[in-house]
Amino acid sequence: MLYESEKLKSILAKMENIRDALLKIPRYYGKDLVEQLLDDQRQQQLKNIQLAHFEPYFGRLDFEEQGGKPITPFYIGKAGIQDEDTNELIVIDWRAPVSSMFYSFTGSDDSISYQSPDGEVTGKIHLKRNIAIRNQVLQRVVDSYVRGNENMGVTDEFLLYRLSDSKDSRLRDIVSTIQQEQDLIIRADYNQALLIQGVPGSGKTTVALHRLAYLLYQYQNKINPEKIIIFAPNRMFLDYISDVLPELGVGDIQQTTFEDWALSLLKENVQLKDRKQQLVKWFDPKSDHTVSNPKGNITFLEAIEAALRTYETNFFPHKGFTAWENKHLTAKEIAHWFHQEYKHYPLMKRKERVMARIKRWIETEHKDIRSRDPKGLLKKQANKQFTAYKKTWPNDSELDWYRSFTQTTDLLEKEQQLKGKNREVSYEDLAPLVYIHDRWYGIEGSEKYDHVVIDEAQDFSPFQVAVLQKHCPSRSFTILGDILQNIYSFQGIGHWDDFSVLFEEQKLRFHQLEQSYRSTMEIIHFANGVLGSYADEVKPAVPVFRSGEPVQLVRVGKERKIEWIKEKIEQLQADDISTIAVVTRDEDSCTYLYESLRIAGIKVNRIEYDQKEYVGGISIVPIYLTKGMEFDAVFLLDVEEQNYLDDQHHAKLLYVGCTRSLHQLFLTYEAELSSLVKRVQPTLYEAKTYTR
Repeated sequence: MLYESEKLKSILAKMENIRDALLKIPRYYGKDLVEQLLDDQRQQQLKNIQLAHFEPYFGRLDFEEQGGKPITPFYIGKAGIQDEDTNELIVIDWRAPVSSMFYSFTGSDDSISYQSPDGEVTGKIHLKRNIAIRNQVLQRVVDSYVRGNENMGVTDEFLLYRLSDSKDSRLRDIVSTIQQEQDLIIRADYNQALLIQGVPGSGKTTVALHRLAYLLYQYQNKINPEKIIIFAPNRMFLDYISDVLPELGVGDIQQTTFEDWALSLLKENVQLKDRKQQLVKWFDPKSDHTVSNPKGNITFLEAIEAALRTYETNFFPHKGFTAWENKHLTAKEIAHWFHQEYKHYPLMKRKERVMARIKRWIETEHKDIRSRDPKGLLKKQANKQFTAYKKTWPNDSELDWYRSFTQTTDLLEKEQQLKGKNREVSYEDLAPLVYIHDRWYGIEGSEKYDHVVIDEAQDFSPFQVAVLQKHCPSRSFTILGDILQNIYSFQGIGHWDDFSVLFEEQKLRFHQLEQSYRSTMEIIHFANGVLGSYADEVKPAVPVFRSGEPVQLVRVGKERKIEWIKEKIEQLQADDISTIAVVTRDEDSCTYLYESLRIAGIKVNRIEYDQKEYVGGISIVPIYLTKGMEFDAVFLLDVEEQNYLDDQHHAKLLYVGCTRSLHQLFLTYEAELSSLVKRVQPTLYEAKTYTR
């Protein structure tokens, strides 16, 4: 500990010296390319020092390269720091090839290797040390491996130390605790599509964000941050994850939802129907949860594609154009332009090119007769003829064509049949409309991406993924989710095969993350019991060895519920529990609880569907909006039989709610406890009755 404390002081002093030296060098604004490159390197070094200012590193790896070379200690941090005078790497970037050993090494005396730019480097590890530094102060040192010592029992000590931290209002990076199976995903080749099934708390989202940081480091000459896009389930979730990439020194990556992205692409005034009302209806316990989304499958896409080909084949009206007497273009000439000369352009741009060419032809031909038409009467006649001729060509909008198509397939809702008047569409219509738009107008360079991340992908449709493939020529994807959390089954998928068939087999890798790092053993085992046989063939979550309070089932009457919640919240806050979710079955219950707790003197926040920011603290939230979030403690209220029926949909819904909690989980009921909970082994919870 003393040695590492002195080492920290030394490295911090070196970083300050490097920073001061760099700041003394004036910025270069000239045109010399070499000087520009050197200035960029200095600015990047300053950025790295700023990033590493409070926590310069988190690990140490003592490595002996094969061939009798001396043992070299590598200090590993979020950013690489290099001494400008000696070229010594004071701290090595966690994404560097040599750092891969820190994550892949699990404690064996065997040799290990990493891929350097010069080839494979083989050697032995003598020490693997985890180091916790906060605000430049050394907090903890844990040796997970020392060659020659039997110390394998402390491998997870540092991980558990990190996991015991309380949550705040943002997701944080995990560079200091990346596990071997997570590192394999992070460092996967850029030209592969990754499909990741991960249990709650397995770090899916965080791993995907770290993968982006790695790709930008490893392939910096091939991909740009501006050409990477992340699709998240909602705007609040985007806010929740917004700090991770900046913490890793990465900026300029696009982050959006599919609906916002699609609406920004469509050229016409399309409006999305009230999404909240659709979800409220879907999550009513009495709704039919076996409904599927025919508009989201590949069969529907293929039907649209076939109809578009027919439309394009018949698009040209096979009419010539006459400007004035004895001056005309034949249908054959115009057809040659449309079908041959402009065949590489998308449909509507081909039409634009043809119309622009006819306009130029009119101008050219009129120059030859200008002396015979000083008042331009013939030209006016030609322009009038041109206006009439344009109207003989199809002029459908994407929406009007789509509505005509859906009428023929019996998929159109009655209120949409007022062609051209009602511009509202459902969420499920966005992917087909973007597909049509792309076919007709093409995809601009700014709309093409080097890499695409889809989070909570079990709620995406195959049609949506197919559309995004058109916008990502490299087919470099990171697709992550959990089939056991597909509570939006009316729009999502039931099996990963629905996505895997869209990719070339040799360029697709499937990963399954079974380890949950979020919740205690008690919570994970309880949640697995709730899911029961409804998990089908998906492997259940496996918790890390972190024990906590037992899950509590509390019977409390309606008249005492607010009193009990207030009492428990005050107890949790006294124990420094900072983020608490009070989870209800529906929106009406949220409204009642929000007002009641405020009257009772508890400061609470209401989470709603269209919310853009997560502020932490105590949150009142309907259960369907908790997916993707995590809290120190969670209250699941009114877990009654009538609210959570014994079927797959409700089992997954309750499973999602249970697995939001890191440390403590409470379930309340008033009369008849849900059968989903009744079947859980009694040893996994404590049953109580609130009578105060």
